[in-house]
Amino acid sequence: MRVTHKIPAVRLRRGVALSVAGLVAAPALVLGTGTAAQAASCTKSTGPYQKKVEEFLKRPVDGKQSTGDCKATQKFQKAHGITPTIGYAGPLTWRTMNTMLDQKAAGKNPNKAKKCPTNKGRIACVDLTRQLSWIQDGKKLKFGPVPVRTGRDGAETRTGASKVYWRDIKHWSTIYKVWMPYSQFFDGGQAFHSVTKSMYNPPGSGGCVNMRPADAKSYWKLLKKGDDVFVYGRKPGT
Repeated sequence: MRVTHKIPAVRLRRGVALSVAGLVAAPALVLGTGTAAQAASCTKSTGPYQKKVEEFLKRPVDGKQSTGDCKATQKFQKAHGITPTIGYAGPLTWRTMNTMLDQKAAGKNPNKAKKCPTNKGRIACVDLTRQLSWIQDGKKLKFGPVPVRTGRDGAETRTGASKVYWRDIKHWSTIYKVWMPYSQFFDGGQAFHSVTKSMYNPPGSGGCVNMRPADAKSYWKLLKKGDDVFVYGRKPGT
């Protein structure tokens, strides 16, 4: 078995950081019992975000639940780990869709509001509100933006300025007992790293910035020890 190195001692900000936080989120809430039966069922109930969900899924927008609406919503929920997968147009389903719309609207100008510093040279920016990350050099966009999965409620990815202080291409988490490929630690135990699950899988990470494998690999190639990282905003639902 591969023996991993301990994280070098660093000054932790805003309280005690969770060592190697971030890959495995707490289980999402599943209502009732018999989860297998729930997954196969399809609700007839009209959700509070019915019209918005219908519009997002390019369904007829009438605000009434139909079998087609339910199945389309179920498909979306299953793809992103939203439970219970019964096709209900509820708050979590719409919040996820709305985040996707915000990400799409960012286009190739994610720092239009200039919330991430442009006077630092190479810097990795993380917008918790839109669940987006990108790398810029001054005002020039170098990579991204790409969707990310940040800390869940109670284990939020910490905001503020920091720097990449340790990199481990095949890190093993002693807390979660999982591999964290392309790990780049920037704040205590919080790091950019690869996961294979959906970036929209609720409720979020244990504090790390989860990335799709290809995006994490690109960050590994573009960033180096000492590069700046800036995290701002607030993740929806936290």
